Amino acid sequence: MPLTTLNIDLNRVEGDLEFQVDLDGDTVVDARCVGTLFRGFEQLLIGRAPRDALVITPRVCGICGTAHLYTAALALERLAQIPVSPHATLVRNLCLMAENVQSDLRQSFLFFTPDLVHRRYADEPLFADVERAFAPLKGRIVRGALGATRKILELVAIFGGQWPHSSYMLPGGITRGATARDLVDCHDIVAQAREWYEQDVIGDTLEHWLALDSADAFFAWLDTAAPAGSALGLLTQFARSIGLQHIGAGAGHFLSAGSWHDPQRWQPPYGEAAGLIEAGLYDGQHGTVTPFDPALINEHVRHAWYRPYPGGRHPYDGETVPDYQPDSDRYTWAKAPRYGDAVVETGPLAELLVGGDRLIRDLLRQEGPNTWLRQFARLRRAGLTLHLMKRHLDDLAGQLGTPHFLPPPDNALADGEGFGLVQAARGTLGHWIRVEQGRISRYQIITPTAWNASPKDSNGRHGHWEQSVIGVRLADPGDPVEIGHIIRAHDPCLVCTVHVVGRGTRHRYGV
Repeated sequence: MPLTTLNIDLNRVEGDLEFQVDLDGDTVVDARCVGTLFRGFEQLLIGRAPRDALVITPRVCGICGTAHLYTAALALERLAQIPVSPHATLVRNLCLMAENVQSDLRQSFLFFTPDLVHRRYADEPLFADVERAFAPLKGRIVRGALGATRKILELVAIFGGQWPHSSYMLPGGITRGATARDLVDCHDIVAQAREWYEQDVIGDTLEHWLALDSADAFFAWLDTAAPAGSALGLLTQFARSIGLQHIGAGAGHFLSAGSWHDPQRWQPPYGEAAGLIEAGLYDGQHGTVTPFDPALINEHVRHAWYRPYPGGRHPYDGETVPDYQPDSDRYTWAKAPRYGDAVVETGPLAELLVGGDRLIRDLLRQEGPNTWLRQFARLRRAGLTLHLMKRHLDDLAGQLGTPHFLPPPDNALADGEGFGLVQAARGTLGHWIRVEQGRISRYQIITPTAWNASPKDSNGRHGHWEQSVIGVRLADPGDPVEIGHIIRAHDPCLVCTVHVVGRGTRHRYGV
């Protein structure tokens, strides 16, 4: 039987997304992420003053600008070995936490759950409950998520003046320190977000929810009335009833650069990772973690429209020089990041696995990586982040009146190289910079979606998304809702990477 090629046009992702798959009957046998938009932010930065990165890179994305700003500041601090006040690191962490929570909640209830009210599932027993909760722009949880996420972003505006595209972080600190009034306002913002999360998302206290440490404990908890009727309960029961725990396995290796810089340890010489949550590579097959080594990161362009080079290059040696050759076996503007030789997944699931979340590790051990678990981990992380925000605010109270900015010496950024890494909403984000005679000579960005949505590399290995859909059987190739579930569970951010598109028979999918 000849293969059928589908272009699946997805909305409800950050950016525009189409996914090209080859079908043998109803089974996906090959997949390609085909990016048609050259981003080029790295090229924009060449020849500019190093501090220009603090203004330009937050505009890479309208959702995760705080993450890009933070990462750029870290790269400059490592380049010049600039000390940072703990006061500033606490504020930076808080703002990134707020951005991540809003992204996790909006992705869950504005991008992912609308697929659960697809007409295919109208006969499912919980469909009416799911529709009342998650109907696009009408559902009770959807409306609540919009209000809660608008509120929590006020925290970023307090310190940054605006969101998105803020520029309040500097090498050595931040432009404005916290005040006692700021703390009162921030505590109120976090308390309101936590109240909605406890009441509507989990139907329980945050402490009880985060204390669940095994699959058995979780499913017993889910059998109780309030959690069963919560947003998380409905999502879990419905997603598992339609089989989302059986699809979307992907690469099976999970990368996290570590979450939330330690205010005391983020200081020169910036050697080991200084995250409050562990960094590393989690092996999904063996359940082991190896330490994170940024030297192992490399980018391939064998199947991308860039000037070719052999194998993979570390970002310090990388380049982003367009070389559009449509009539070849190259098919995308996206590069293929790899960790050593490994194709990896990054995101909330990776972050919690590497960080030692016992519930997430037990669920992975029992069922393997899958679409439901990926989405479940995102809501789990939102709760953990809200918990850490309260602790950060308490710590920040002890820093009132201390310096929020340590001015670097003159010409500190004249020459050198540095990198910064954070866990953004969608996973590991890295910036690498090289400065010569006071000007940027090289800048490379590897976004979370670049890791997840990468094309094949020099050795012909598919990227994580491509692996996630290969082998999936489509109940209706004319309406491939399964692909939407798998890809949307990763919270794609195509504006950070490229727009993913393809060629062939086109099917519009999404509401």
